[in-house]
Amino acid sequence: MSHLVDKAKNYVVEKVANMKKPEANLTDVDLKNVSREGIECLAKVTVDNPYVHPIPICEISYILKSATRVIATGKIPDPGSLKANGQTVLDVAVKVPHSVLVSLVRDIAVDWDIDYELEVSLVIDIPLFGNFTIPLSNKGEIKLPSIKDFF
Repeated sequence: MSHLVDKAKNYVVEKVANMKKPEANLTDVDLKNVSREGIECLAKVTVDNPYVHPIPICEISYILKSATRVIATGKIPDPGSLKANGQTVLDVAVKVPHSVLVSLVRDIAVDWDIDYELEVSLVIDIPLFGNFTIPLSNKGEIKLPSIKDFF
């Protein structure tokens, strides 16, 4: 009897291990808005859901770094769900206050951009697995607007 139970356990473990899981990519980071409070960047996260049912997203958290210093962090609780059998594009708004930009003067003064590293964690709730975190990161530069961009 225990041999049959072990076989069943191994079968289930093998099937679960080979199940497809959602995959995500951090596809784009751009400057969205400049205001009196600071700048707002918009990151686009593309997620492929291989399941026939929508999957709820528990939260999205992010850390924005420049020169290994953390300049912005945040969480977006309950941002919705992933489309069934398809691709979902999520917008992650990252707000950076002007006070932090002042501390980046050396980097900004050289080429009028912010060299960044953005780390995003997407936490989804997969039935049978529970909460599943998809870590993403992207490095690049955010070009700041100049005076001629406003005229």
